[in-house]
Order: sequence, then structure tokens, then C-alpha cells
Amino acid sequence: MKIRVNKSTKIGQKDRPKDSELGFGQYTTEHMFLMDFTREKGWHDPRIEPYGDLSLDPAAMVLHYSQEVFEGLKAYHLQDGGIGLFRPDKNIERMNTSARRMVMPEMDAAFVLQALKELVLLEREWIPKSEGTSLYIRPTMIANEPALGVRPADQYLFYIILGPVGAYYPEGFNPTKIFVSDEYVRAAKGGAGEAKTSGNYGATLLASKQAVEQGYTQVLWLDAKERKYVEEVGTSNIFFLIDNELVTPPLGGTILPGVTRDSVLQIARHWGLNVSERLITIQEVADGAQSGSLKEMFATGTAAVISPVGEICYQENVLQIAGGQTGDLSRRLYDEITGIQYGRKEDPFGWRLRID
Repeated sequence: MKIRVNKSTKIGQKDRPKDSELGFGQYTTEHMFLMDFTREKGWHDPRIEPYGDLSLDPAAMVLHYSQEVFEGLKAYHLQDGGIGLFRPDKNIERMNTSARRMVMPEMDAAFVLQALKELVLLEREWIPKSEGTSLYIRPTMIANEPALGVRPADQYLFYIILGPVGAYYPEGFNPTKIFVSDEYVRAAKGGAGEAKTSGNYGATLLASKQAVEQGYTQVLWLDAKERKYVEEVGTSNIFFLIDNELVTPPLGGTILPGVTRDSVLQIARHWGLNVSERLITIQEVADGAQSGSLKEMFATGTAAVISPVGEICYQENVLQIAGGQTGDLSRRLYDEITGIQYGRKEDPFGWRLRID
């Protein structure tokens, strides 16, 4: 399919924030990519248009039955002046996996990557250049068929929007404080916890709000059945360095298979570290924090890359991790991944995709 391009007549009129003003998710660029799906025609009419509102019927099925999936990845200014993406194939693959779980149509991965490249290159002037900044890319698919009645929709809209971003957390790379919830859960076996779908995030907002009100950055989620095993932290995957073992919970249907999570596992094994994907209880974490065997704890995700954890609160017990400081492994992994992303380091895995 050929992508039709309708450039904005107001290019340059939308205010571009200074790099120092960037938070996360506050700004969007001047164009977006869109493509439609119907059962009769399949995916069709791919186009780049000026950024603007979507028109949805009040009966659009996404508004009633949450048929929506999305992704998040970034474009970077490379050290040599080019523009790069980090493992975009994995994000597109995961989006199709999420679509299957939500009974939504899959897309041709090569075509989605082509569309993504064209949009990013059109908006290249929006990619910030300061350390730690990037252009965030949000592909999204929604059921826009106007119909009431619980069933898979026959009509969908896929779109991609972009926005310049800085650090995800106000703390930046400094350690965060995490609240352990044993009242609310994020996902249950047999549910949609491994899909990147909007309902998985809406259900977490109450516990997150309560954690923030108590001075914590995010919630550490436990399993739904026993409230015993650690699963995710906020919108990220979680890792623990216990003595000389790097541990993360295994994927099993309730945990989102993070691209950064997979990158950390591959890098750590490449370095010869002792890596385990195994069940870990919150009691093991608490005991390790008290005894000192828990050397480091950090979250991983596209937005923050590596986010060190300096403190957790579990059942009113406040426990410090690594003396509340950023650990050596957290820093080393952050430097390695961002070094590959920005072209400062060699890329032995072939993850960096230069698009210009």
C-alpha cells in the first residue's frame, strides 16, 4: 500500500518546547499516521495527516468494550547525527500479540515499520537532542465501529502519534519509593495482563493514586490469588539483585513481556551474570532488604529505561534498598542500553535501527 501524505499548512506554527521543559506525554507533533480496517476491505487507506481530533460515534465499541491496544517506543538522535529506533520489531510483534488477545486484526509488521519511519522522518525536527530526551512513539488501535452488543468489532482505526519527551519520573534516574499493594491487583491468571490494552491501566489508577498520596512513586503488584508473589511495578517490569543472582518474575500470562525487560536479560547473560526468571515472594524481598542480601532493585520499561528503587513500603514496614542509593548494576545497565539507543556504544545484538 502507498502511504498518502497530506502535510499540514501550519508547519512551524505549533510551539516546540525547549528540551529543559520536557516532561513525559505533554506535547505532540504536527502530524499523525492513520489507517482503517473493515472486514470487507481489510487494512486500507494508509495516510499521514495533520495532527487533529478523532471523530467517534458515541456508540463506538472501544468506548463500551475496551477493544484497544497500544505500544510505546522511541526515536533518538544518534551521536553521529543520524536518527535511530530501538528494537521496533519487538514492539510491533507485541502489538500484534495484544491484538490477538483482544480479538482485533493483526497488521503487516513490515508495513507498520515503514509507516512509523515515514512519520518520524517527517517530524524529525521535533526529536530533542539533549541527554535523556527522545521522541516518544505511540501506535494505537481502537474499535471504532458504532454498535452496542458485546462482540468483536468489524471496524478499526490504527493511528500513530508522536511527542518529544524527557524523563518519565520527576526523580529522573534517582531511586524511587515504591508502595506494595496487597489489597488491589493488576492482573489474574486467564485475564489480559500480558496484553498492552487500556483496561489493564485503568484498573491500576486507584491503587496508584493512594500510593502517590502517601508519598510513593508507584505500586508493586502481587499475584491475584495468594497476594504473595511479585509481578510488576507500576507500568514496568521489576528486577532484584539478590547476592549474585539477578531475578525477575517469569512471564506467565499476567506480566507484560517488556522489550526493555528482554534487553536487560540478554545483556546480563551476555555479561556472564547469574540470571533467573523465577517466582519471587514479597517476603523474600522484605527479608533480603532487612538482611542486606537484596543488593539492588530496579524497574525496566521504555519510558524510564532503568528506574532504581531505593525504598519499599510493605504492610506499613518501610525498607531501604541499597541504602536508598542507585546501585552499580542499575547504573551499568542504564548506561549500556542508552548507549546503544543513542549510538554511543557498540550494538552487539543488532537492536539499533538507523532510519536516516
